[in-house]
Amino acid sequence: MPVYFASDVHLGGGDPAAARAVERKFLAWLDLAGKDAEAIFLVGDIFDFWFEYRRVIPTGYARVLGKLAELTDRGVRVVLFTGNHDMWTGDCLARECGVEVCTSPQVMTLCGRRIFIAHGDNMQIDGQPLLKLLNRVFRSRALRWLFSWGVHPDWAVRFGRWWSGRSRKSHHAEGAPTAAMTEPLVEYARNYAATHPEPPIDHFVFGHLHFARDYREAGLHTVHLGCWEETPAYAVLDDTGELTLKRFDR
Repeated sequence: MPVYFASDVHLGGGDPAAARAVERKFLAWLDLAGKDAEAIFLVGDIFDFWFEYRRVIPTGYARVLGKLAELTDRGVRVVLFTGNHDMWTGDCLARECGVEVCTSPQVMTLCGRRIFIAHGDNMQIDGQPLLKLLNRVFRSRALRWLFSWGVHPDWAVRFGRWWSGRSRKSHHAEGAPTAAMTEPLVEYARNYAATHPEPPIDHFVFGHLHFARDYREAGLHTVHLGCWEETPAYAVLDDTGELTLKRFDR
């Protein structure tokens, strides 16, 4: 049975019409993948903004949450890797939808292959001190606790969606994504493979950079999943262990 990968859906992002169109496409993809999937890996930024209080979650995702619960109820394994837009995930998705949540890169054996999976937002950023600081701040447990206790949910969601929209606009301001943007993650994979040669990694799977790319060189294979707002793409790991990048045009 195949394993599916997708990332950077950014549910709820943009104007309402655009957000609903992306949601419809993603739900159609979940239906497609759910027909024969052994597992579905969601590799970060599935939500444009997500923050959980103990008893409150953002509205607007009912259809997707219901679909995830339906899949796991049927025995499909669903694994969510947190990204920079949905890193403040608590136990709601696990408790209510049966989703496994990973907050850091993982190496997993799937279909007989070793797969390195990561969103990719905090990799190869040594030369970007501001970005390193923001990553540290937003991943702070103390800040998350203070935010949840000191900020009303309505204001928290308003701020979060403003911040997420600002981040998305900065992507667009840099121009259309290109293959060159994925090079830092290719270099990360290259260095990781060199320093962890045994047992070797068969495939690296990344999100974050909004450019769908299947890159191969001697002994290295990286797949970059792209952004659903622009060019929806996903990857499939088949029973033979071959990982293929595909477009979703429905």
